Amino acid sequence: MADEHEHDDQLDEAGKKKRTFRKFTFRGVDLDQLLDLSSEQLIDLFHARVRRKFQRGLKRKPMALIKKLRKAKKETKPQEKPAVVKTHLRNMVIVPEMIGSQIGIHNGKTFNQVEIKPEMVGHYLGEFSISYKPVKHGRPGIGATHSSRFSECSYEVSTLFRVN
Repeated sequence: MADEHEHDDQLDEAGKKKRTFRKFTFRGVDLDQLLDLSSEQLIDLFHARVRRKFQRGLKRKPMALIKKLRKAKKETKPQEKPAVVKTHLRNMVIVPEMIGSQIGIHNGKTFNQVEIKPEMVGHYLGEFSISYKPVKHGRPGIGATHSSRFSECSYEVSTLFRVN
């Protein structure tokens, strides 16, 4: 009995010391294999909306963005991040070739800088640059309820329209 208990302690210690990171897979395909896939094989892994977009052909602007990203990656020194490439293409689908790039995605007002990570493959660029300010629900203002109309507004009306 004591031997079994000691063995369990060793497993616990080994379990604490050994820490493995989860390896990224996209629909069952490892990242290394994902980068080596042909465009037809890659398209088969995406969902229907993205497959349709690629089957209808990439237009000039998305291809120009990919060229700029390649150039920015090529010009960087090892162990450094590439230069930011700005774009308005919120409907561009993230492909494995873009992983590691820095992109400035326009949200209608400014460019939000995003580093492309493996988990983003298959998503649209616009999903990572929010185009609205999220609502923060605070205290209700004037006119929020029927009762607030009489308490706050009556004072304002009486100060505005004084009859002497």
